[in-house]
Amino acid sequence: MTHETLTPDSTAVRVALWRALHVLDDPPPHVFDDLTGLRLAAPEEGWRHRPDMDPQTTAPMRAGIVSRARFLEDLLAEQAERGVDQYVVLGAGLDTFAQRRPDLAARFTVFEVDQPGPQAWKRRRLTELGFDIPPWLRLVPVDFEVDAWWRRLIEAGFDPTRPALVASAGVSMYLTREANIATLRQLSQLASGSTLATTFLLPLELVDADEQRLRRFAEEGARRSGTPFLSFFRPEELVKLAEDAGFATARHISSAELTTRYFADRADGLRPAESEQIVIATT
Repeated sequence: MTHETLTPDSTAVRVALWRALHVLDDPPPHVFDDLTGLRLAAPEEGWRHRPDMDPQTTAPMRAGIVSRARFLEDLLAEQAERGVDQYVVLGAGLDTFAQRRPDLAARFTVFEVDQPGPQAWKRRRLTELGFDIPPWLRLVPVDFEVDAWWRRLIEAGFDPTRPALVASAGVSMYLTREANIATLRQLSQLASGSTLATTFLLPLELVDADEQRLRRFAEEGARRSGTPFLSFFRPEELVKLAEDAGFATARHISSAELTTRYFADRADGLRPAESEQIVIATT
């Protein structure tokens, strides 16, 4: 692999910049505080003037990104108290949990699964910024076209006989329906007491007209980036798919629930988009 091929995924960079924009543009209290991703991304000067960084028009998507991140880290803290000590991040991108929360992260073995090129870039950036890669953090490169990600995970030290929390945020929409079902079946084989937290996109007709315009903007950007959205699910449909795949239980976390949890007392009207929601499935 040449030096030039080590580049981050554009979608992962956008997520990192939206997380930073929440801290830089939205008034406190902040739902999620992450400027580390901005340091990793090191965007071009004037990045805040990009159309996809407009603080007003992209506010619902930005709020969705920070609320799902906050929800996952709250879930991690709960799992740590239960004694779960393995955490798998599928499609890790510019996730900064290990750098921002070493106190909590060190209670787990953290497995970040991502494409080889973007992950090699991230490894280099972490080194450049002076972040150690501690022994409890495993960067697991997987070429999803040719590799069996489950085998790569086990080779990196994952123990399938012990409970784990697996997070798949912002991934399901890029996979075919068949690939999503195959992933659910694989993860349903996790040890008893394991949890999967996965986000998913609602079909366009289930969101209101204003948000449909935002969605079309997002979908067009994804197409231009070469990573089109492929899969959409109704909440009850994905819950049933998880249960049919072998999970003991599955439940839906709506955007309304995230609003109640994290945005109810905000005076600025910041609210997460309806489009992306969460399903929690347990073995």
